[in-house]
Amino acid sequence: MNPEKIIEGKYALVVDDEQDILDTVEDLLDMCRLETASTFHEAEKLLMKNAYDIAILDIMGVDGYELLKIANSQNIPALMLTAQASTNENLYRLCEAGAAYYVPKNKMHELDTFLADVFQAIEEGKNSWEKGLERLCISMTLNSVEDK
Repeated sequence: MNPEKIIEGKYALVVDDEQDILDTVEDLLDMCRLETASTFHEAEKLLMKNAYDIAILDIMGVDGYELLKIANSQNIPALMLTAQASTNENLYRLCEAGAAYYVPKNKMHELDTFLADVFQAIEEGKNSWEKGLERLCISMTLNSVEDK
């Protein structure tokens, strides 16, 4: 799979209260058409006004769960960014809230791959969590083996 081909030209909203995260995502996703927001109210206005292919939402600094509700109401899939540990409780909450998937901030360098997984799942009518969880489990297993 070539993630760049799948996400090239996609229209995305990126929301985070940290400018360095917004800058990093802009660099990582230079093949996409991006808009950014650093506050809840700014993001809310943009979500209500534009038909994005996807929203990439921080959870903590910008009330990401509330933005997720808005994205869902506009039929915009949302990939959640989080610095929190990926506990079963957190994953369940994100899934139940309607997130297309999530990316731990320490895996942001793979953001294009996670986005491609979501778009591919949507296109195939599949659950976007399946491929992402498989990818994270493989990654965690590899990291565990490397640490030994």
